[in-house]
Amino acid sequence: MEILGMGPPAHIALLLAAAALAGALNAVAGGGSFLTLPALVFTGVPPVAANATGTVALLPGYMAGAWGFRRDMEAPPGLSIRAVVAISLIGGSAGAALLLFTPDATFNKVVPWLLLAATAMFAFGPQIRRWTGATGHGTASPWKAGLGMLLVAGYGGYFNGGLGILLLALFGLLGQTRLNAMNGLKNLVSALLTTIAAAIYAAGGIVQWKQALLMMVAATAGGYGGAVLARHIPANVMRWGIVLTGLTMTALFFWRQ
Repeated sequence: MEILGMGPPAHIALLLAAAALAGALNAVAGGGSFLTLPALVFTGVPPVAANATGTVALLPGYMAGAWGFRRDMEAPPGLSIRAVVAISLIGGSAGAALLLFTPDATFNKVVPWLLLAATAMFAFGPQIRRWTGATGHGTASPWKAGLGMLLVAGYGGYFNGGLGILLLALFGLLGQTRLNAMNGLKNLVSALLTTIAAAIYAAGGIVQWKQALLMMVAATAGGYGGAVLARHIPANVMRWGIVLTGLTMTALFFWRQ
């Protein structure tokens, strides 16, 4: 029995659960698309459309998460909040436009490598920061910080999976150290990237709106709840939980190939 043209009740339950957990995971530290993308693909949505639909579905969750961390938010060394906003919109637009021209077969091959790279960057972010000498505020020049932000924004517009993890890795490389401040800015940037990307995806006709709207509700509740919960979870527990999630989803996508 199908409900609202979205498949059997089990598919709807899976999408709701994935969206709620993804919203909470994104608010805590990122990686929510590790759950929404495979859930949508499993329920029959083509890979490129699944990426676009999952991205749109997580937008309210990003907004709720940013609101939950509003008192902690601060710009990373080398950039102002205005610069972060402008670069996010430019890079996100370019990445989203690129996705429109990517065939499903190509995207299927690229996804597990993108997931693996994002997970590795997050896992080894502190070590990379030490290797590059980024040990505190003021260590990143504005042009290096801007270029790094632009590259990550382009990635986020193209592929939302692991975006939060990659943003946290970037902020760490720039010398930011407070995890809650990094989380707040990550959610703001993710909301900006997702807004511009959603508009481009919608114009390209690749969003499955029934699934997206259903998942938005669950992602919003999960996003705000995750922001509240994050204040009571040790940073190391959050970090390695996210790494484990990323590795698990990477393995599943390699297995699908």
